[in-house]
Amino acid sequence: RLNNRDLFRTHTDNKGDIISYDLHNRTTKYIQYRLQVERFDSTFVRERTLMPDNVHYKDLNPISFLDRSASVYPDKPAVSYGDTVYSYSQFYDRVNSLAGSLKAEGVERGDRVAFLVPNIPAMLEGHYGPLKIGAVLVAINIRLSAREISYILNHSGAKVLVFDSEFGDVINNIKDELPNVSRFVQVVDTVPKNTNIVGPEYEEFLASAPEREHRTPLESEEDAIAINYTSGTTGMPKGVQYHSRGAYLAALGEVLESGMTFRTNYLWTLPMFHCNGWCYTWGVTAVGGNHLCLRRVEPGEVYRQIREEGVSHMCCAPTVLTSMYSSPDAESQDLSGVTIMTAGAPPAPQVIRSMEQMGAEILHAYGLTETYGPHTICAIQPSWDGLSPDELANLKARQGVPFIVADTGLRVVDSEMKDVARDGSQMGEVVMRGNNVMSGYFSDESATSTAFEGDWFHSGDLAVWHDDGYIELQDRAKDIIISGGENISSQEVEKVIMEHEGVLEVSVVGVPDERWGEVPKAFVMARDGSVVTENDLIQFTRDRIAHFKAPKYVEFGELPKTATGKIQKYVLREKEWEGQEKRIQGSKLT
Repeated sequence: RLNNRDLFRTHTDNKGDIISYDLHNRTTKYIQYRLQVERFDSTFVRERTLMPDNVHYKDLNPISFLDRSASVYPDKPAVSYGDTVYSYSQFYDRVNSLAGSLKAEGVERGDRVAFLVPNIPAMLEGHYGPLKIGAVLVAINIRLSAREISYILNHSGAKVLVFDSEFGDVINNIKDELPNVSRFVQVVDTVPKNTNIVGPEYEEFLASAPEREHRTPLESEEDAIAINYTSGTTGMPKGVQYHSRGAYLAALGEVLESGMTFRTNYLWTLPMFHCNGWCYTWGVTAVGGNHLCLRRVEPGEVYRQIREEGVSHMCCAPTVLTSMYSSPDAESQDLSGVTIMTAGAPPAPQVIRSMEQMGAEILHAYGLTETYGPHTICAIQPSWDGLSPDELANLKARQGVPFIVADTGLRVVDSEMKDVARDGSQMGEVVMRGNNVMSGYFSDESATSTAFEGDWFHSGDLAVWHDDGYIELQDRAKDIIISGGENISSQEVEKVIMEHEGVLEVSVVGVPDERWGEVPKAFVMARDGSVVTENDLIQFTRDRIAHFKAPKYVEFGELPKTATGKIQKYVLREKEWEGQEKRIQGSKLT
């Protein structure tokens, strides 16, 4: 680390390399310096530009987490994937190569770089390479359909697309629809390279980088570093922009709330494309922990990793927990010492109780894509120590209080933006503000203005406020269906179903499901004389959008309407949820 006295310094590091620092071009805002490393067989120069040079202030940037851990823990495992293990110094070098290759490809500060890659090392590197040169990561949900992926790539204006070869056929079908993408880079892992797509393999791309330090500073910690696309009530995905300051603080919030240290072995059961892995992509690195990558989440493999790799932390939606404790070999598993943060859908108390009976410590969080993932945590109170398992699970199923880094930026309000009574019965909308609220929707000022009405972010979720300050979700104001932690726009599904020639009208709502929490159900009025079945419409929808968005059930008949002809969606929803305690369903044991 350089300071005001470091005009020139030479020393030998722990590998015997001679390192020279030479400060130059000193200004009041930036320090530029050259780092020269002379090794036995080569000499190369790294040039770095630090962010604002001020004795009492420095912009916050998650790239500094990697800088520090590569310096403090150079030989410690940083990334593990099967037989592949990268130390922090190797991780840093790979990220630097990615940054250099992107820069050589013409990627500049503010340009978007898209990744369509599962939870393997390349996806983790994607959270640092673009950031290192001031570019913006667009991590795409690997479960989306071709036309959804095409929309996101075009809307974001991504200049480079890095994709796993498993999705080669999908990309090949849409490559001609992507005028902004100048380079396709293919990650070859479990599936051979798709030769129909012109472009280098990922490892070749990294190897092509100029052998020097690559870094472009952000102009401000408010600059966007990631865009995460989430479904909205309009049916079109909206690009949620994360700024550098928010990502940095959200990552530290995860560290603090989950108790991570340099000894942490974090298992990637949470998709990195979901809110940038709730910012754990940066948080684990911040403490020098080990990222245990996992291409697919299967209970048997998760249990093996816990046993053999010493997993200490993991995150997942309640559906993953349900699959774990309902698997045949669950009874023989010991999860003692494993801390699991769950969010993405409200968990049923039974989910929490079942996992804790296996020895795991469960942390329940709540948030949205627009809040960098978790914004609240069901903080454990000392007074709960003497409660029964059932009583404790019921309390832990609540969404809780603001995250440490969220300060007090959480309220439950009525239609006039006044706080509801903290009586556990009066419902209101959950609103948030603070460092961990998005800076806005990319290229959508109207949606941003609506979301920030009254200078608070409106979640669209309805909750009650208990007298102890904890919130508990009750209903959903927006027509968003959360199935297994995935956001599904009912209007998006409706638009697809309406493309079927046999459909006259349709309304889609979320209905209870023991495994996924809730799933889409389509209520359809068929055209006179048409012959269309439930299976026909389900398959028709699955052919056009992601399978998890397709309705699981279809019911035919007249749709309830108002006097003006508007479909009364709430009538359909109430019928399906009758007898349920909440209108948002957690996963249950299957």
